[in-house]
Amino acid sequence: MREIVYARVPGFRPLSLDLFVPPGATTLCVYLHGGGWRVGSRREEPAAGFFEQVTSMGMAVASVDYRLSGEAAYPAQSSDVAAALKFLATVDHGCTRTVVWGASAGGQLAAIAALTQPAPIAAAVCWYPPTDFDALSKDIASAGGVGDRSASSREGQLIGATLDERPDLAAAASPISHVRPGAPPFLLVHGSADVAVPPRQSERLAEALRGVGGSVEVQVIPGASHMFPELDAEAIRPVVRRSADFLLSA
Repeated sequence: MREIVYARVPGFRPLSLDLFVPPGATTLCVYLHGGGWRVGSRREEPAAGFFEQVTSMGMAVASVDYRLSGEAAYPAQSSDVAAALKFLATVDHGCTRTVVWGASAGGQLAAIAALTQPAPIAAAVCWYPPTDFDALSKDIASAGGVGDRSASSREGQLIGATLDERPDLAAAASPISHVRPGAPPFLLVHGSADVAVPPRQSERLAEALRGVGGSVEVQVIPGASHMFPELDAEAIRPVVRRSADFLLSA
């Protein structure tokens, strides 16, 4: 089912999701796209044939649109994810457990949903997620890039200010700030050569989760940069499979 409106926020476009339910599915995966919170849509896959591969493994997928940073500042994006989860709980899709999966900016939103939503999330997969906004520019510099804490950075556009002007929002948008005992299992997948969002960001979240007794796995893809452009269709299929297997079995 495509183009299902799950929320109508006054002053904004209707927010929609696409729902794919294979026969016999009992796990619903809520997928959140990347794009630096600035671009992207629910129709964009993190790998060619992604939705087809995941549903062929017996898992339902709800791919969700959320407001972009040009439309609304944080926490609007997390509020949209919460609204989608609440809506999906009313839909007769036949699934008895819900998991989340996000890529890049979507990985940040998926992690926050898994750590904060009152309805239980069974497991989370986050591909190359930003997890600690305050440390991100330092991690980028350490990886050989140029960190940016300005209002024109992706993170600054998300919170509507420089990171130093609104440390409260920078913290609220950082999954690491929401780590808690009893968090669901996490799988964090990151490229070793990622300079845009360095793998240290996944390591930071993993360390915080382990610090409260959480279950977390980190998969590092050797030589891969942000969004895994080095991986062709055959190379990325096992990465997708491992992620889907994790969500189905966690």
